[in-house]
Amino acid sequence: MNKRWLAMASVCAVLGLGSVRPACAQAAGSNVVTLGWFHVTTLDSSTNQTTTVPGTPIYSVLGLPTSFTSPGTSQTVSNADTLGLTIAHFFTDNIAVTTVAGVPPTFKLYGQGILQAPGPAGALGNVNLGSAANNPLVTSVREWSPAVLLQYYMFEATSKFRPFVGVGVSYNWFSSIQLNPNFKTDLNNQLGATLAAGSGHPGPTSVKAQSSPSWQPVFNAGLTYNFDKHWSLTGSVSYIPLKTNTIITVKAADGAILSQSKSELKVNPVISFLAVGYAF
Repeated sequence: MNKRWLAMASVCAVLGLGSVRPACAQAAGSNVVTLGWFHVTTLDSSTNQTTTVPGTPIYSVLGLPTSFTSPGTSQTVSNADTLGLTIAHFFTDNIAVTTVAGVPPTFKLYGQGILQAPGPAGALGNVNLGSAANNPLVTSVREWSPAVLLQYYMFEATSKFRPFVGVGVSYNWFSSIQLNPNFKTDLNNQLGATLAAGSGHPGPTSVKAQSSPSWQPVFNAGLTYNFDKHWSLTGSVSYIPLKTNTIITVKAADGAILSQSKSELKVNPVISFLAVGYAF
């Protein structure tokens, strides 16, 4: 029995796991790779759309302010699912640093309310953000949120069940924003054409959307069940207090900016993760 124990301890030492236990999983010096499923639930809210336009004499005559907010306008974000990957390194039996990555999930963005200038200028053009034809406003957008977590694992390294908690930081940005063609047409016809004529920029207008990147904290908790010294099953929940500024820009044919509509969107995703892990 002693010879067998010594042989297994030697295997751990050769692998550089820094443990003299027969069970090497999640011990000081070990690495654990997990692959599984992310489900992202958004707890979203947003501010009203605020639109700015360049000041021109004709706008003043028509009573169009250079900046106005459209009451009742808002945005919501769909939920999403994707493939997730984490790599953890255990510096001690209880403390690990984990990097979190995966396939960037794809979301849809929906709108409510009417984008419209106040007073008589509102008759010049308005866009119904909540209409069925215009929704989703954004048919597809990818969200990138790579993160690094400092985690504390409870109990001994040899335990079957190991609850853990973690805190970290993520860098979040958005790419591949695809606007609904109907929404783009509505903006160009109802708002862009009027602004182009009033500002002396003739020709067709174009619409572009973007979102601001940000650093945000990550809060994490979960449970790992170790089948043996290599294989495990992990379930966790993470929360990111994520917010971004969404910007919709209407440009003239010559590239001049005719209007920008901005809103602060709080996505606040709750991320569920179920994965299979391998320790080495």
